[in-house]
This record gives sequence, C-alpha cells and structure tokens, in this order.
Amino acid sequence: MTVLTHLQAAPATSRPLDSSGELRRIHEALLADEHPQPLARAFLEDQLLQAAQLKEELPSDPTQWHAWVAEHCADVARQYADYLQQRKAGGARQFFSCKAHAQYFLQAVAPTKLVDGAWLYGLLGQWRDPRFSSLISTYLEELGEGNPAQNHVVIYRQLLAEQGLEPSSPLPDERYLQGALQLALGACGMDFLPEVIGYNLGYEQLPLHLLISSYELSELGIDPYYFTLHVTIDNASTGHAQKAVQAVLDLLPLEADRSDFLRRVSLGYRLNDLGQGSRAIIEGFDLERELLAMLERKCPFAQHMHSDYCRFEGKTVNQWLADPQQLSGFLQAMQDKGWIKRHEDPQNSRFWQLIDGDGAAMFGVFSAYEKQLVHDWIAGDWISADKPVAFRRRPSVPAPIEVPEQDPDVQRLNAALQGQNAHSKITTLIPWLAPARHAHPAGLLATRRFIQLKSGQR
Repeated sequence: MTVLTHLQAAPATSRPLDSSGELRRIHEALLADEHPQPLARAFLEDQLLQAAQLKEELPSDPTQWHAWVAEHCADVARQYADYLQQRKAGGARQFFSCKAHAQYFLQAVAPTKLVDGAWLYGLLGQWRDPRFSSLISTYLEELGEGNPAQNHVVIYRQLLAEQGLEPSSPLPDERYLQGALQLALGACGMDFLPEVIGYNLGYEQLPLHLLISSYELSELGIDPYYFTLHVTIDNASTGHAQKAVQAVLDLLPLEADRSDFLRRVSLGYRLNDLGQGSRAIIEGFDLERELLAMLERKCPFAQHMHSDYCRFEGKTVNQWLADPQQLSGFLQAMQDKGWIKRHEDPQNSRFWQLIDGDGAAMFGVFSAYEKQLVHDWIAGDWISADKPVAFRRRPSVPAPIEVPEQDPDVQRLNAALQGQNAHSKITTLIPWLAPARHAHPAGLLATRRFIQLKSGQR
C-alpha cells in the first residue's frame, strides 16, 4: 500500500520559502478581496509547479482508493494504540514538552486553521448538481452548519482567545502557505476542480498527529475540542475521508480525458505537502530560542522604562536591554544573582514574582503566552512530563444558537432577502458563506438559511 506520508510525517518543502512577508500578503489579500481570482490563479499555478516536483502518492487506479484510505485509517489506529500503550507504561509526551510548546503550535498553525474548509467554497454554486453534494456537505460541516458551537473557525478563535494568543501575532512567512493555498483553491473553484478535489482528498484523511495532539493538549489543560472534532468527522467510514474519495469518483469524466483529470487530482493532492506540516512545526520548537525572540521584540519598548537602581554585573537593566545580543547574558546574570532559579517552582524566582500576580510590579507587561514562555523556561526540569493536568471538558450538548438581531450585517442580510424567490435568495446568501464571512453572525445565519433553501429545492 502507498502510505499517506504527508499526513503523518514532516514534509519537505520543494524550495526555500523567503521571509519577505509575500505569503502573508497573499493570504491577507485572498481573505479580504471579494474577487481575488487573478491573484489566486497566479499563486496556484506557481504552487502547482512546485507540487509537480514532489513524489506521486496516489495509487493509479481510483477504484482502489476506498480500500486504500480505510487501510490508512487502520494503520493510524494501530500507531495510536501503540502510543497510548507507551504513555500508560509511563512514557513521556511525544509532541509537547511544556504548555508553552503547545501554545506555540496553536499559534503557528492558526493561519491555516482560521480558514478551515476554504478550498471548497468555490463549489457552492453547484448546489443543484448531486455530484457535488458530498463536497458541499463537507464545507457546510466545516461551517458547523451555521451553529457557532460547531463552526470550526469560531471554535479555533475561541481556543486562541482562551490561551491568550493573538491571531495577528508575527509568524514566519511560511506559516501562511497552506492557508493561502486553501483560499486560492476556494477562489478559483470550478476552474481548478480536479485540483480542489485532489487537495480535499489529501486534507481530509485522518492523520496520526491529530490524535496525539488531542491527547497531549488535554493533558496540558488546553481544550482539545477543535482537534477531537476533526477526529470524529474525518473518518473513513462515513466522514469526510470517505466523502472525499466518493467525490472524485462521482466527478470523473465519462468520455473526456480521464488521465489528464486524474493527473490534476494528483497535483492537487500533493499541494498538501508544500510548506511545513504539523509534525515539522512541533519538532522545530526550542523554548530558549522562543523566549529570547520574545524578549528581543520587547526591547524597543522596554530599554528606557527601567530605573538605574538595580544593576546586574555592573550594568543597569536599560543597558542590558539596549542590545538584543546581550539578552542571553542578561538571563544568565539574573540567574547568577539569584533572581532566576532554574529547574525550580517559578514562584521561587524573584523575576517571576515581578511579572505574575495582580500586585506584581510588571503586571500586564507580558501576554499570557509570553508569561508561559518565561514560566516554562524557569521551571525547566521541575515540570514533570508525566504529570498530567486535569481538564474539565466542555458539555457534550452544543450551546444554543443565538442570532443577534441588532447586528447591522444581520439586518442588512434579512432586508436583502425580502421578496426574493428561493434561487435568488441562495445567490444572495452564498457570498456570506465565504471564508472571511461565515464565522460572523450574518454568515452563521446565511449558512442556516442556505441549508434550509437547498434542502427545499432538491
């Protein structure tokens, strides 16, 4: 069997990614522009050239894909069972060394998670064609079918907020590649149909890292619901994985060139391999490097804010902060003076006492994530990797839908729908199901109305 390597291991990029911010600009432009097709097309054509250089992963005969995906799922289940056995035998976490590590991961994948499902948006116009029903159903499920408690983007935004993580925090440019790809595929829709369904086929398979991430996030006191939700819906029996295979079979040409269609499906599948995967991001974390990078970002604001009363090795705090190259030495100087006691409870360190607590002299200087970096770096070996943190799981019953009738977008949408027939209403609703809109109140309402109208017309 061909292994779905890009879903389990850290993929290699086909070319170095620059740090100019180009990918972030493309990501933001595709998300903001209501008619981004020219940019999306140019970006996709370039990325497909890169995908063509990657190894072919799909079996040549699409009639084998159902069995191939089922076997992959079974293999992931076996690997996860082995992982659980190792953990129950006392083994340490394999992904996240500390809570800051997990938060780093959540922040790093945010540009992709906050456009979840975007690659399918451009197919909504085919809602009357039964061949597209499984793909449209998948997209609507990504949108929680209009229920904010199940909308994937809403859930991920809530997760970031709970952890004190900002969606706009600076990230390496390569973090925006997969999100930009998803937005570009969604913008081009039918023009790149084989690539869209190929990408969907790859993205909707159940990866091992999803299971392990869910388990370890829960241990660290971080709500894993976004990840466990994907475990249940991306299954090979009745979920998105099965629907992804069926969509390809349903849309295969009957008399036109099948080989070219399948070639393009394979290219779309390989788009999943571009950029850094979740495993590579997790493995690339270094706690001290992230701590120093965070402190360096604060230097321009902090280097003139301290008095000259306290000195370390003859230098004032302002002098230490004047040059980012000195930050590592500054941390060592605080250790030498006893202000930081590594590998102990951070409460024993004077520096931690200055930044934590309502009465702390530096209260509010560090964000929740920045404080977690400091805490975990000080704690070091004191944090036991096999000491799970109890976590109260969310209720199994979703929260009731609340429509804010006074929301101006909701009012405008309701007004626009007045007097229209069902087909015209659907045309009006579809733009509100776009990646940049569906998680807002009017987008959630539009999703529910779209489902109602579509069901009534079929």
